[in-house]
Amino acid sequence: MIQFNLLPDIKIQYLKARRQKHLVMLGSTAVIVFSVALIAILLSIVFGLQKKNIADLSRDITNKSGELQSTKSLNRMLTVQNQLTSLPALHDSKPVVSRFYTFVEELIPTSASVSRVNVDFQKNSVQFTGAADSLATINSITDAMKLATYAAKDTPKVSKPAFSAVVLSSFSRDDKSASYTIDAQFDPALFSEKADVTLSVPIVTTRVSGGTGALFKDTGTN
Repeated sequence: MIQFNLLPDIKIQYLKARRQKHLVMLGSTAVIVFSVALIAILLSIVFGLQKKNIADLSRDITNKSGELQSTKSLNRMLTVQNQLTSLPALHDSKPVVSRFYTFVEELIPTSASVSRVNVDFQKNSVQFTGAADSLATINSITDAMKLATYAAKDTPKVSKPAFSAVVLSSFSRDDKSASYTIDAQFDPALFSEKADVTLSVPIVTTRVSGGTGALFKDTGTN
């Protein structure tokens, strides 16, 4: 069987163009429908599910707030909790007062004694009041404090001045003895909980080297 194409070429091109136009329009329509559906789904999520979630969360917050408000002694519990969280920092910042006696032993010779000590760990200041056998001994105590250094046990080669602003604020003497008052500032690291330190006094006193004598003695003046 023999077939003849009786349509001219221009008619064939027209039919192809119309078919392609139809396909393009069909595809565009499908894309538009899909886009509209997607937008509708997103809008339903935003204005539907999101509102529902916000409402649920608001209701939960209201319920939990009511439960907290109904708890007895809530403010006291919160205060105690805040105090407990601050305990580690307070523990690290508290001074190790037990070191003080050892430091005084290294500074005061057996020929002198201490009758009164005022220590302010907030201002890092100390005041010694006591008696000695002579003014020379009192001067040696003052010099010992000026020259004293300290070092942490983990870094023994790094030494720093232990005291500053050492002043012999008052002194007196009679035929038997002399009295003194020494004021000074100390480095807070001497009593820090964070490091174990050792005090080094270049003027060696007989009390440290094994001498005897009461370190603290009431002179009857304080």
